Amino acid sequence: MHPFLKQVNGSVSYYSHLLDRCSSLKSFNFLKSIHAQLSKLGFNTHTFLGNRSLDLYSQFGIVEYALKVFDDITDKNCVSWNICLKGLLRHGCLRKARVLFDEMPVRDVVSWNSMMWGYSSHGLVDHALEIYLKMQSVGVKPTQYTFSILISLVSSACHGKQVHGRMIRTSGVSLSNVVLGNSLIAMYGKLGLVDYAFGVFMTMVKVDTISWNSLIWGFYKLGYAQLALDQFCLMRATEHSPDQFTISTVIGVCCDMRGLEKGKQIFAFCFKVGYFSNSIVSSAAIDLLSKCNRLEDAERLFSELGRWDSAVCNSMISSYEGHGLEENAVQLFVLMLRENLRPTEFTFSCVLSCVSGFLPPDQGSQVHSLIVKTGMESDSIVGSSLAQMYSSVGMIDYAMKIFANLVVKDLVSWNTVILGLTHNGREFQALDIFRELLNQGLQPDRITLTGVLLACNYANCVDEGMMIFSSMEKEYGIVPWDEHYVCIVDSLSKVGKLKEAMNIIAAMHYEPSFVLWRSVLRGSAVHGDLELAESVAERMMELEPKSSLPYLVLSREYEARGRWESVIRTNCFIMEAKTFT
Repeated sequence: MHPFLKQVNGSVSYYSHLLDRCSSLKSFNFLKSIHAQLSKLGFNTHTFLGNRSLDLYSQFGIVEYALKVFDDITDKNCVSWNICLKGLLRHGCLRKARVLFDEMPVRDVVSWNSMMWGYSSHGLVDHALEIYLKMQSVGVKPTQYTFSILISLVSSACHGKQVHGRMIRTSGVSLSNVVLGNSLIAMYGKLGLVDYAFGVFMTMVKVDTISWNSLIWGFYKLGYAQLALDQFCLMRATEHSPDQFTISTVIGVCCDMRGLEKGKQIFAFCFKVGYFSNSIVSSAAIDLLSKCNRLEDAERLFSELGRWDSAVCNSMISSYEGHGLEENAVQLFVLMLRENLRPTEFTFSCVLSCVSGFLPPDQGSQVHSLIVKTGMESDSIVGSSLAQMYSSVGMIDYAMKIFANLVVKDLVSWNTVILGLTHNGREFQALDIFRELLNQGLQPDRITLTGVLLACNYANCVDEGMMIFSSMEKEYGIVPWDEHYVCIVDSLSKVGKLKEAMNIIAAMHYEPSFVLWRSVLRGSAVHGDLELAESVAERMMELEPKSSLPYLVLSREYEARGRWESVIRTNCFIMEAKTFT
């Protein structure tokens, strides 16, 4: 016990002051001493002092002490219950928090908001929404904080509009609130409804830098690069100065546009205000220079930085990988480790991509060992990259073990193993994985369906491939593109279903590619349809006059039929094509 605590019994106000002092000092031992004295004097049952002690124990994360303090308070008020509830939720004790919540004699809006926040912060969206619905059913009026939590839970455009509408209809919730307005802009941007985001922005009485950032980010992420730049220019004309996040976003816009000249103007602004000392801005600048084929300038900027961190090293490693300089990327990764910079998930993802095409499998295993030491093996990004590395060198069983151990399997992970199994001759297992993906309630994307159609092609599962291809747009909302058409047309052509293949090509919404016609040409040659082969070869010659493939196929077909004049004529075309080349 602190000496001065032995000398004075004190009053409620005195101990309240000591607890304030404890809060500012952030001393757990001091808190224990004060609490011991309170217990000795019988003040531990006092509502106000008990609440203060309870709050401090909760802040220190000592849940057992906090619950003991809570139990000691004789006359618990709503504040007592709410402090205890928040403490349990803050430290992940969701089950205990729910029991406490259900036992509360009176729940105010703070209680309901706390429970909603606790569930939402731990990813339990359904539970959080259940609390909101119960809150509505008992007539508790939502606050601005309630709606900020609800906005964070929105996963669809319909749901987002419903929350926005409820906000408008709720009295006491001010739509002029900047924080709520910013949350709505970010929500609509995330949902792809930039027109709604812009509408919210325009109706806000007051905006701040975060408002502008949310709007610019929304335009950028949805591919409206020029609109994002336009908003940045408008922002510069207002009282709101761009911050590091604004600048990094706008540099990202320039990356997408390959707009080096615009990027240079932003660089000048960064030098003027000193933003290049910020690693996020520096990383974005390195990305821009690299994507504009100014790798030497990116290296120069990287080397001139006062200090490195994981973000700028990641950008430089990614730049080397993008330019095919895998050895440089790996060397920088080693240097990064020597500088005691902790690799991130993105670092390992880039390095594993380099390793799979540059280093032998045993050195890839060394990187894997380092990943295990850093505890990132179960991360979905790193796990997908590991699975990709092992499958690319034929070690598909290792890839499947990595996949099985992932805590969260995202769509990238599923796509990686589907393609890995397909390329390693396990087409039927790839199709089983696809069915499992659907059973998990995941929605396949363009890459998923490419892998599945490729598996059907390799396994000669023509009917299943046709069923999946036919349902792409209706079931999954994905319009087929060249990679999908090539898989299904090749699958049909191989088994002699040339008429069906041509019907699919005729229904395409764009001109067939050379690769697509090549599949039909090969199928028509194998199944002896010379008329179709001649027609397809003519199309291919129009697309790529320098290619000798259609001539060679026709020459072989003519030779098999003893049409020697046609063979000579076709061979002359081949010689002319070579001379032209």
